[in-house]
Amino acid sequence: MRAKLQAAKISVCSGVPMVIANGQKPGVIHDIISGKKVGTLFLPKEKPMHSRKRWIAFGLTVQGTLCVDSGAKKAVVRDGKSLLPSGVLEVEGSFERGETVCIADEDGIVFARGLVNYPSRDLIKIKGLRSSKILEVLGEKGESEVVHRDNLVVI
Repeated sequence: MRAKLQAAKISVCSGVPMVIANGQKPGVIHDIISGKKVGTLFLPKEKPMHSRKRWIAFGLTVQGTLCVDSGAKKAVVRDGKSLLPSGVLEVEGSFERGETVCIADEDGIVFARGLVNYPSRDLIKIKGLRSSKILEVLGEKGESEVVHRDNLVVI
């Protein structure tokens, strides 16, 4: 069932309706096409996700997880901001710059995915710090954002 619900999420975000129904029932596809109430209908979002955002959200293998504080979650989800190092509490997994990470809240609930600007070994050093401290800690400036908004999808 988990795989079916994941498929429904991808379908809905892509702007395509989907029905989960009993495939063993004879004529079920005809019934669905005819508009009969069969199974569970998932309606598409009015504004489907752009292909690049779908690719980030569903098409890439996740290499790690960033646990963030409530302020960072609010900034990302509600305010549409990038994820900064100051909001990162924990770094899980081993990954390189440009790889995909999940972004989870303090309860471990994943709410976003994105392409990370730092390898995990560097993020461990700068987590919780202001962006202005990156140069001092890493010896090079790098990006101000851990995950830039353009490379981030709230799921």
